[in-house]
Amino acid sequence: MPTSTLTSRGQTTIPKPIREALGLQPGDRVEFTLEGDRVLLRRAGADLSSLDGMLGQLGHEPVSIEDMNEAIQKVASENVRAPDAGGGEA
Repeated sequence: MPTSTLTSRGQTTIPKPIREALGLQPGDRVEFTLEGDRVLLRRAGADLSSLDGMLGQLGHEPVSIEDMNEAIQKVASENVRAPDAGGGEA
């Protein structure tokens, strides 16, 4: 079982095997839950503000995959240059 030492400032390092098991990276937030004489540590839930706009806007009709593909195809075809009609360099 990995252990860690508490500093005089109340800080500790989460042991590498625990960080790896939870997929924790620098800057990630963690939650502590006290359960009797134990502490449960887990990755903090996502900040809900990061989900803003993910579900679209109220009042707008959803777009089908087919409509999206058509729009992509249209823009792609508009961005492709046709070969020169002259057939080469002058």
